[in-house]
Amino acid sequence: MEFFATANVNMDPEAIREKITLAALPDYCESFGLVDCLAGDSCEVESIWGRFQVTRQEITGGLRFTMPTCPNCFAWTITSGLPPTPDKVVIHSTFNRQEHELWFIESMEEFVLQWKAGLERAAASGSAPGHGTGPQLKPLGVKLK
Repeated sequence: MEFFATANVNMDPEAIREKITLAALPDYCESFGLVDCLAGDSCEVESIWGRFQVTRQEITGGLRFTMPTCPNCFAWTITSGLPPTPDKVVIHSTFNRQEHELWFIESMEEFVLQWKAGLERAAASGSAPGHGTGPQLKPLGVKLK
């Protein structure tokens, strides 16, 4: 399944790569809490779905994050400079199921909206988040089972 959100933010791919570090995940997305950075582009996060490894990879237009230990093979990208909205930031997430429980689907929809809000909040403040000092693990508007 796929989920999209578009942040009304003019951030080029280089800025995305510079500002969205693994340590800053909780600053941009309230679904993340504690971040234990490992070697290189990998960390362990506390998330609304449990504790998982997250990897960070530079790609055309920005970044790709994956949760390789997640049973749903969850991944998301943060990109800009690409059609059809090159002047905005696109958040795209996906997992490897065609169907899932409603609560989980709703949590994925809220996840991309949290990223959208976090990116717009950072842009409105005129500065990059504090790389790990933001709100942590805000409860979702959906009930997790």
